Amino acid sequence: MIKDWALIDSKVDRDYRVFKIKVDTSLSPRTNKAGQFYVIDTNDWVNIIPITEDGQVVMIKQYRHGSKKVTLEIPGGLVDDESAEKAALRELLEETGYRGDGVTYLGATNPNPAIFSNLCHTFLVENVKKVSDINLDDNEDIEVVLKPLAEVSDLIADGSINHALVIIAFHFFFAKRSQL
Repeated sequence: MIKDWALIDSKVDRDYRVFKIKVDTSLSPRTNKAGQFYVIDTNDWVNIIPITEDGQVVMIKQYRHGSKKVTLEIPGGLVDDESAEKAALRELLEETGYRGDGVTYLGATNPNPAIFSNLCHTFLVENVKKVSDINLDDNEDIEVVLKPLAEVSDLIADGSINHALVIIAFHFFFAKRSQL
C-alpha cells in the first residue's frame, strides 16, 4: 500500500515573485532512504467562466510566453491575500471589465501534483455585463472576445482552446450542468 513520504527538510532555492522553487527532502516509506524533490510553490489560481444573459462566454486572448502563441482562454489569475472567490471576481473585472449576478464554485484541480503545490479553483459567474474598461498589469496584453457557449466543445475539439486548465474548467461546468 502506497504511503505518504515524511518531509525531513524544505528550503527555498529560488524566489521568482509569482512562485518559489523549493527543494524538499523526504523519506521514502518503502526504502527508508531520503530523496530530494523540486516543488514549485505558488498561491492558488482561479479560473472564471463568465456567461452573459444571451449565452455568450466572455473569453480572452493573450500571448503566452511558454507556448510563444496567442491563446483563447477564460479570465483567471493568482489568488492574492483574499479568498479564491474574491480573486475570481477581481480577475474577471480587471481582465474583462465584466461583472455578474452570482458566483458558483465549480471545483478545483491540482495543475500538476508532481511539481506544483497549489490548486486552481473554477468559478461560474452568470448574467455578466460590461461595467468598466479593463485594468491590466504592465505585462498583460488582453483582448476580450465573446464566444457562444454552444461552440465551446467544438473550440476544444479543434484545438482553438488548448490550455489544460481552461479545458478542465469547462469540464467542471458541463459536469455541473448535467447534474441540474
